[in-house]
Amino acid sequence: MAANLTKRDIVLSIYDKTGYPQKEVREIVQFTLDTIADALAEGRNVELRNFGVFEVQVRKSRIGRNPNKPEKDVIIPKRAVIKFKAGKELKAELKDLDLGKIDTEE
Repeated sequence: MAANLTKRDIVLSIYDKTGYPQKEVREIVQFTLDTIADALAEGRNVELRNFGVFEVQVRKSRIGRNPNKPEKDVIIPKRAVIKFKAGKELKAELKDLDLGKIDTEE
């Protein structure tokens, strides 16, 4: 399985392609992520053309069970969650993905 892509990897990739100072690239990447996080925290969806959409969805309150005490019901409160929907071009790239390289079952 391939290693996860980190913020540091993104900064180094942009640095390698542009030659801009790493400090500036790191700040711009962080500003971008902060802007996305702020919009999501306000309940706004974030649409990035040719990449995808981060959607804020509300999950209804429901009753769950504690596996350690199954006789007792637990109320799971209503909450906001983030769902990502890949854009058309990203979906097309995923079709060409070698699934053998990313075996997620361990």
